[in-house]
Amino acid sequence: MDPIYKTDALIAEDIDAYLEQHQHKSLLRFITCGSVDDGKSTLIGRLLYDSKMIFEDQLEALQSDSKRVGTQGQEIDFALLVDGLAAEREQGITIDVAYRFFTTEKRKFIVADCPGHEQYTRNMFTGASTADLAVILIDARKGVLVQTRRHSYLCNLIGIKNIVLAVNKMDLIDYDQAKYDAIVADYAAFAEEIGIKTFTAMPISGFKGDNITTNSANMPWYTGKPLIEHLETVEIDNTADQSKPFRLPVQWVNRPNLDFRGFSGLISGGSVKPGDAVRVLPSGKTSVVTKIVTLDGELDEAVAGQSVTVCFADEVDCSRGNVIAAADSPPEVSDQFEATIVWMDDDALHVGRSYWLKLGTQMVSATVQQPKYTINVNTMEHLAAKTLELNAIGVAELATDKPVVFEAYSGSRTLGGFILIDKITNRTVGAGMLHFSLRRAQNVHWQPTDIGREEHAALKNQKPRVLWFTGLSGSGKSTIANEVEKQLHLMNRHTFLLDGDNVRHGLNRDLGFTEADRIENIRRVGEVAKLMADAGLIVLTAFISPFRAERDMVRKMLPEGEFIEIFVDTPLEVAEARDVKGLYKKARSGQLKNFTGIDSPYEAPENPEIRVNTVEMTAAEAAEHIIRKLLPLK
Repeated sequence: MDPIYKTDALIAEDIDAYLEQHQHKSLLRFITCGSVDDGKSTLIGRLLYDSKMIFEDQLEALQSDSKRVGTQGQEIDFALLVDGLAAEREQGITIDVAYRFFTTEKRKFIVADCPGHEQYTRNMFTGASTADLAVILIDARKGVLVQTRRHSYLCNLIGIKNIVLAVNKMDLIDYDQAKYDAIVADYAAFAEEIGIKTFTAMPISGFKGDNITTNSANMPWYTGKPLIEHLETVEIDNTADQSKPFRLPVQWVNRPNLDFRGFSGLISGGSVKPGDAVRVLPSGKTSVVTKIVTLDGELDEAVAGQSVTVCFADEVDCSRGNVIAAADSPPEVSDQFEATIVWMDDDALHVGRSYWLKLGTQMVSATVQQPKYTINVNTMEHLAAKTLELNAIGVAELATDKPVVFEAYSGSRTLGGFILIDKITNRTVGAGMLHFSLRRAQNVHWQPTDIGREEHAALKNQKPRVLWFTGLSGSGKSTIANEVEKQLHLMNRHTFLLDGDNVRHGLNRDLGFTEADRIENIRRVGEVAKLMADAGLIVLTAFISPFRAERDMVRKMLPEGEFIEIFVDTPLEVAEARDVKGLYKKARSGQLKNFTGIDSPYEAPENPEIRVNTVEMTAAEAAEHIIRKLLPLK
């Protein structure tokens, strides 16, 4: 081990004193990004090494690993400090985001090493979401590449204002100033095109240490600050959020006993004092703050960045997902928006499918419409698109099932930035930035009526239901649904049967059989079924409805207990043997594309309310079984 290299002895001697020493330093979160092999991991390793943040055992392991799997011969491979995954070391690339902490005499740092490969762009976006500064690396031998442009665009999109352009590996071009100047000029032209107003350029060598902690003698023509000094002194506008109107997204209701009720969360904007008038959104109810409580006691004032519990003078209804705001300057509430979306999943966006949308502490169902366009980050060209594929960046309209409290992302990351979550797999599939609410969301309102669904149902002397028959083509859905309706009719029940083929002659005649069209087909049918149930009817639907997500979407449209999923369970080989309409034969021959069970999937219900097997039952027997399960229908 290098005998000169020594970490801060105070860490071992007096950890409390060490922590006290660093407690009041400002914190800078930054990311390193750029194309693959630009030297991001090596740079971070060098920063950790030069800031004396590597302990003896780590350094010994690093030296050993460098000889065994390193890429720098017998010299230390600093990238190994960050690339900890076995797959990263084997391939010599960064795959996942790696976070590292280090500190200097002037500032504390959390740095995220983001992968350079295009297929891991989603990981880079995750790392950038909380960053104050981005170090965009460029290999001096290669210049500005596709991923350089992509990452720069994403950094600007997500609102990072401090950009450092680090032209790395200057040692490999003999510290040539002319090549450096040409790269900076090339990047400056692109930066202006995408809206990056300012950036700081510097020539460095992460491996050799040039212009990292001190100015390099190899580049006397560079007169700017070395990288670490720039990171230590760059201004972070910590007061920007504090100068905005007060915002507190409620994380939980704090009620430890009968005598205390407060609302806890992290203040995302502005400040608040006892006596301030506040408004709870989306309800719009107002009250006055009586006290502000923390673990360390009550506060006379709290500001953005602090986690607090506020108490009200009135018993106002307020719960998780609500936003407490300044009474005279509240954020907007809407259920329809335009947004930029970065798609982060291997499976493409399903237009019209219901996803979970998480915005701050709010969680709602949302559907995304066909994108207006996607963005080519190399040319800034707007391209037509029917969906969003992995790593695509597009602008689209989306709608939520209930109003959410929001602000444009340009004014608030907390109330303007959201993620989309697949309801079936719970994977985070997209991230986005809200632009504005759509005008129609403000102009179209629910019109109250005096006669509601209860009155309609009472008049018919029955409980509204939606009997949702699902199964493969040829399973017998329509036949069984027809038999069930006939028996209900004999029981003087008011019914209506929506059949898949019949609906496609009118309401859905404009839809095909692509996955997106199938989703829209079921969405429309679900809306119609809901209206009929509101009218007090027992609605029967016979649709393949192959996707669980859409069946679940319709279930959530209705009051609990009114959606009855009936799985007509017929094996594919049996349904295909019947082939009443000759569709399977056409699908097998390639004449019919996107046919469920052949070249399009069917997701069978996991816990249907009723299951019937048409191999074991006739249609009449299946209908009788369903009626017995449903009784009494009142």
